[in-house]
Amino acid sequence: MDVGGASDRVRLIDEIAEENANIQKKSHGGKVGGLTIFTAAIFIVGDMAGSGVLALPRAVVDSGWIGLVLIVVCAFISAYTGVVLGRCWVIIKDRFPEKYATDHVRYPYPAIGYEAAGIYTRYIITFCVNFTLFGVSTVFLLLAADNMQSLLNEANVNMSFCYWLPILAAILCPFTWFGTPKDFWPIAAGAFIATAIACVLLFIQIFIDYDPSTKVEHKSTDFTNFFLAFGTILFAFGGHAVFPTIQHDMKRPENFPRTVFLSYSVILTEYLPIAAAGYFIFGNQFFTQDTDNILSLLSDNGLTVAVTVLITCHLVCGFIIVINPFCQELEELFKIPLEFNWKRVVLRTIVCAFVLFVAETIPSFGAILSLIGGSTVTFLTFVFPSFFYIRLNRMRSPKEAWGGRKMQLYEYILHGEIIMVGVLGAIASTYSAIDSIATGASRFTVPCYVNVTAAHQ
Repeated sequence: MDVGGASDRVRLIDEIAEENANIQKKSHGGKVGGLTIFTAAIFIVGDMAGSGVLALPRAVVDSGWIGLVLIVVCAFISAYTGVVLGRCWVIIKDRFPEKYATDHVRYPYPAIGYEAAGIYTRYIITFCVNFTLFGVSTVFLLLAADNMQSLLNEANVNMSFCYWLPILAAILCPFTWFGTPKDFWPIAAGAFIATAIACVLLFIQIFIDYDPSTKVEHKSTDFTNFFLAFGTILFAFGGHAVFPTIQHDMKRPENFPRTVFLSYSVILTEYLPIAAAGYFIFGNQFFTQDTDNILSLLSDNGLTVAVTVLITCHLVCGFIIVINPFCQELEELFKIPLEFNWKRVVLRTIVCAFVLFVAETIPSFGAILSLIGGSTVTFLTFVFPSFFYIRLNRMRSPKEAWGGRKMQLYEYILHGEIIMVGVLGAIASTYSAIDSIATGASRFTVPCYVNVTAAHQ
């Protein structure tokens, strides 16, 4: 019996199997069994949809019927820049395989900024991403508290919105102590399903509340209200902060454009009918009842309660998912070990407390939506993807190991227009949001700890 030959054959088979595993691992962006097109789309929809669907009807009322056009236009531009951002990630993976092809990259968007424009741009992107994630967490907490008050009012439990904020923060805080969201895909799927069902029920309830005998009025818009609405619309399509992370975890990152197309098709299908129905059926009732949340205008019945519960489930799941990358960034900054330890508990508890403080100070999710949507979200969604794409395609290696793709003139014009619209829109929307908060023109601008009763009636 040729024991030595058999041993050599077994060793050869093992080497071939190991090599095949390495090839598969490289082709999957460093992860075997990564996200598919469908599962990646679930993460995008679960992250983006939810808060937007509640605020968009008020945004259309603030901006006028042109707001419906803005929703469609922003959806297409946002989807396009999402594809462009995905191309940027593929470019740097191809050019710097030793850094990005196989190793796990925790913050791919800042990595794109670094390779395209240097270390200071990386710092800027890091700030924008974390400011956005922190702001979204605050918005989710505010909306969840608002919904909890509405639900308990049905049971004749009258507790101020401002008291629900610390209660929910205390309940959610321990769930933020988990390490990373890589094992949390059921939470993303739950958020996706809850929002989809809620949108169908919400649309039905809006038409149930329609009264043909009541004349729907719409007031004319002005500069501040229009750009506040513009910021809210941008926020609703502002998922780019996490796009590269999702793409990095895909089995085939080059298929990310299909994921973007699928997810935006679902999101637009959810957003547009609700926004249009809210505008044409409720109109100025958003002003007379002083609310940013369309749930506040619905009749009190079982269907409305079901919608509120489903949206609240999405917000609770979303809070846990969105705040996690922000906490990980801080843990890396302070050199906190990856395994569970008391330092993580203390840091993430402090983060939750700070989110609570901001929510109590500016208890207006509409104002925060406009501020974030008009500032960091606009740059992450409209400005940086086009700018980085141009920079990466124009780069040349000193050793000519790689070269950029020659862009056509129409591409420069297209990306230049997107950047220009993004910068001008960001300036106008940010100014309008800050002015609205500072002058008290937005609902809930009185801090909860100053006057609880005035903060929410």
